[in-house]
Amino acid sequence: MAETSSSGQRAGQGRVLAALALAQFICSFAGSNMNVMINDISEDLDTTVQGVQVAITVFLLVMAALMIPGGKLTDRYGRKRCFVTGLIVYAVGALLSAAAPGLGVLILGNSIFEGVGTALLIPPVYILTTILYQDVTSRARAFGVIMALGGIGAAAGPLIGGLITEGISWRAAFVFQALVIAVIVLLSRHLEDPLPPDPTRSFDTGGAVLSAVGLVLVVMGILATDNSVWLMIALIALGAFVLLWFFRRVRAKEASGQEPLLSLALFRNRTSNLGLITQNVQWLLLMGSSFTVAAYLQVVRGYNAIETGVIFTAATLGLLTSSLAAERLAERRPQRTLIMTGFVLTVIGVAVLIALAAAYTTAWAFVPGLLLIGLGLGVMLTPSVNVVQSSFPEEQQGEISGLSRSVSNLGSSFGTAIAGTILVSGLTKGAYAAAMITLAVIGLGGLAAAALLPRTTGGGAPLAARTTAPTTTLGDS
Repeated sequence: MAETSSSGQRAGQGRVLAALALAQFICSFAGSNMNVMINDISEDLDTTVQGVQVAITVFLLVMAALMIPGGKLTDRYGRKRCFVTGLIVYAVGALLSAAAPGLGVLILGNSIFEGVGTALLIPPVYILTTILYQDVTSRARAFGVIMALGGIGAAAGPLIGGLITEGISWRAAFVFQALVIAVIVLLSRHLEDPLPPDPTRSFDTGGAVLSAVGLVLVVMGILATDNSVWLMIALIALGAFVLLWFFRRVRAKEASGQEPLLSLALFRNRTSNLGLITQNVQWLLLMGSSFTVAAYLQVVRGYNAIETGVIFTAATLGLLTSSLAAERLAERRPQRTLIMTGFVLTVIGVAVLIALAAAYTTAWAFVPGLLLIGLGLGVMLTPSVNVVQSSFPEEQQGEISGLSRSVSNLGSSFGTAIAGTILVSGLTKGAYAAAMITLAVIGLGGLAAAALLPRTTGGGAPLAARTTAPTTTLGDS
């Protein structure tokens, strides 16, 4: 009887982990699968490459802007309720995108509805994983599965999207997303919220608006670079002002004893801050290189969706290989070492992509670089998340999960906006090289941040404490 009960419990945990991992997969897939549909969408909807870039970037930006409020709402309404609600909103957006008659409706469905849905469903994924798996080894295993599927969704998005686009239509790729959401909803029936919701928790609506507006203005400023330098400066400056206003509001609310949208205490942990920087740069590299290479292959080299997707298989294989080894690597190597190794491999991969693309016209020239990027990202995605999430006790998981996902998705937005804007301004071999060099330089910045993480004696030792440990566990390392 005990063995049967234990077996049933493991099966239930497996279904829950599958639901959480699939949720991360489909959201990451949505951020990259449109990269191989650039020509098809622009022709079908009578728009431009820049129009598709805007749709992709706005989707990533909406996620980033609303992830902190989404994480905060989990405390008030419960993790499972926010998770399921986000899935439903996402599915509506996917079906709306599939039926879009023009770019405006596509942005409404894909960028707005799917972005809002993602902001609601992703924070619960990380909160539940951190709470349900409390020791570093099992948590590394769970995060390894989630980040592997997330990375695969981003890396395999071009291949899956290409197969669907060429075999059926780009619209069918959004129907595919809705079908995956339906599977996740079925699996989530076995999900139980380990912490009761607290309806009395306040929600800082003004802070949510200010943080979202500030982030939107900054990223839109980057997108405006190709049209007007002065408009870019104005938007970024205005965004910085709004974000400063937001943080001053947070400080004032904390001083008066009220609960702000985001506690400034989250930024007092040095290790967590460094981990957040590495997360931001990792996703910037992943989405920036994905958009740049995909757009270059289609618009400049003339490859179709499926050919572009097949080339990206190299990145998928690399990411899958290293992500699935996350548990074993976490036992043998310090988190800092893994993150630094990942950045080194990724930057080398970007350099190889630049060099081989300049020397050869064959599609195989893109394979070694993409493989290295995939391996590098897979090595460091899980330890970066583990470093940040494990820095805080259970009662702060809603806040830090929202902040963590916001920072990661903001990195995705920056990657598509910065590298995409450089590429779209020229759509030549020179513009491609300039975009990739920019990504490599930013990657070196991420490596520098990783080098400042505290040294460990091995196997992620500082993370061995459970999440109920004091907030300063990592910060004092």
